[in-house]
Amino acid sequence: MTATVSLDVLKTPQPPVNGAANVALVGNPNCGKTTLFNMLTGMRARTANIAGTTVETRQGKTIIDGRSITLIDLPGMYSLSDPSPEQMIARRALLGEAEGLNGASNKKPDAVVLLLDATNIQRNLLLAGQVIELGQPTVVALNMCDLADRAGITIDTKSLSEELGCTVVPICARSGNGLPQLREALSARLASQEPHVLPQQLSACSTCGGCPIRARFDWAEGVEQRCARKPMGEHDPITEKVDSVFTHPVLGVISFVAIMFTMFAMIFWAADYPMGWIESGFEALGGWVGEALPAGDLNSLVVDGVIGGVGGVVVFLPQICLLFLFLSLLEDTGYLARAAVVSDRLMRRVGLPGTSFVPLLSAHACAIPAIMSSRIIENRRDRLVTIMVAPLLTCSARLPVYAMVTALLVPNQPMKAAIIFVGAYSLGIAAALFVALLLNRSLLKGKAQPLVIELPSYKAPNLRNAFITMVDRGQAFLIKAGTVILLISIVLWAAMTYPKSAPPAEAVAMQQQAEVLAAEGQVAEAEALTLEAENLISSNNLSNSIAGRLGQAIEPAIKPLGYDWRIGVGIVSSFAAREVVVSTLSIIHSVGEEDEAMLYDSMRGAKLADGTPMYSTATCLSLLVFFVLAMQCLPTSIVAAKEAGSWKWAALQFTYMTVLAYGAALVTFVATDAMVG
Repeated sequence: MTATVSLDVLKTPQPPVNGAANVALVGNPNCGKTTLFNMLTGMRARTANIAGTTVETRQGKTIIDGRSITLIDLPGMYSLSDPSPEQMIARRALLGEAEGLNGASNKKPDAVVLLLDATNIQRNLLLAGQVIELGQPTVVALNMCDLADRAGITIDTKSLSEELGCTVVPICARSGNGLPQLREALSARLASQEPHVLPQQLSACSTCGGCPIRARFDWAEGVEQRCARKPMGEHDPITEKVDSVFTHPVLGVISFVAIMFTMFAMIFWAADYPMGWIESGFEALGGWVGEALPAGDLNSLVVDGVIGGVGGVVVFLPQICLLFLFLSLLEDTGYLARAAVVSDRLMRRVGLPGTSFVPLLSAHACAIPAIMSSRIIENRRDRLVTIMVAPLLTCSARLPVYAMVTALLVPNQPMKAAIIFVGAYSLGIAAALFVALLLNRSLLKGKAQPLVIELPSYKAPNLRNAFITMVDRGQAFLIKAGTVILLISIVLWAAMTYPKSAPPAEAVAMQQQAEVLAAEGQVAEAEALTLEAENLISSNNLSNSIAGRLGQAIEPAIKPLGYDWRIGVGIVSSFAAREVVVSTLSIIHSVGEEDEAMLYDSMRGAKLADGTPMYSTATCLSLLVFFVLAMQCLPTSIVAAKEAGSWKWAALQFTYMTVLAYGAALVTFVATDAMVG
């Protein structure tokens, strides 16, 4: 006998009377919700936090039968009753209690698109029952029908529609099959003036007795038995064979390293040409603007401060976009979930909870949302450990620094560059595990909780979805480059330009000698001497500027790492944002050039006071290690203090990361210098 389930039926909202409507997209994790969202909205999407929370939601516009639809992609969830922030926010959004969502206060969505995974219908029905019971006008999108067919699963959509009391449309979000029918069904549901009628088996019985959770499982199992047919062997032999490698304790780790190495090698190879185009574009722009504007401070501000500073960071846009493209493709195939299983075995040994894998994985994009998403970890001890180590993992802001140092060490050598990148990422991961182990044995003793994660089926990645993800991340990077980095570049230019200094006597003498040589017809010698004098004047101006004096003040502390005061200026500026060090060095090394020189060429030719290269192999590796491990991000410290509940944890985090970065960079410089020397 099939158990029945009951919840109080909420007041059904009236359908919209105007041309616009809000539609919520709901579903389990890994059911293809993001792919469907991207297919329906295309590039008309934006990402933002739900008001008053740190939970991120995506909203996008689409047009259905002339009606403007705002599609809200709610966080993936398994149940509306679980206490996690995502599931609580999703429930509030469906009930119209999420303040400010959709630009309206306390407004329920006009309809719900409920996404079900056709390959695992029973598990998805647990959430479906709860959503349908809310009384919202609902259309069910039965996704991954192609994978279900491949697995020999058949679903009677007519019977399923009768069981759920709403239209069921079979689709394949990756290929777009069934989307016209889904749009048609959603349009009809929005246009209908009839109230939503709940199915009898969900609403009739209010005294079913027994455990309500068990009753829900029984109901879902009964619906599956009546509507779906599965082959006797439920396991895919191909998936099992592939998983025997990817989830193996040893082979899984080897596979992970090999995949990451291949990804970075492809990134460097594929990004080489667009980076060259961007470099040439900014060089041409700087030359044109430099000739159009009269000589003086305004010329220097625009060419060196704005174009040089922003261009020095934007040049790394291709590498950042390609990184997120490949990560999106890997996630779409189902591989990243296997990487989580392999990582969990090691994480729990050092005291990291298995549930921290998702926040720590997102830290490779940015530590701030990673720290915020640690709220999904219920145990406070586990949550604090995750917060404390998350900034050690390589975020996208570090990529321009890695790329700059790599280009100095191994220019135009993608394979060697990939090895350096993998080494930098691995160092961050190793440092996070090491710190977690120390915390587990000192301040935050305890046993970490194991990981419970669903392994999605393997499938071909959706290129359109990956492309949209890449564009979203690229746009976010460009917005930052056009706002924060632009502002900091202007401030840095001013700090490196003022106060003005009188030209040194040696430079004045050189200019006078150059005039004599020019009068004698020795033009080449005169131009070389003039350029040398201008460089000497620029170096003197920079040395006596505000930034130069600050750099010289900290030089004794950073000199053991192989850095001079100019690199010190970059390190200080990078506390606002890590990647600003690249624009800082771009400004520093473009000062005194007749034309805007490429950053790498200027840096390779830079010399210390004793005539040795400013960016030796030892110095470059030391700088790389420092930026792998240093905090260098004040916004992250602010968020860490808020999420940990105390500034003492943020202060401890900043202190230990700075000490760790300094110590590791010192060891790297001394060891490398000894070997190279």
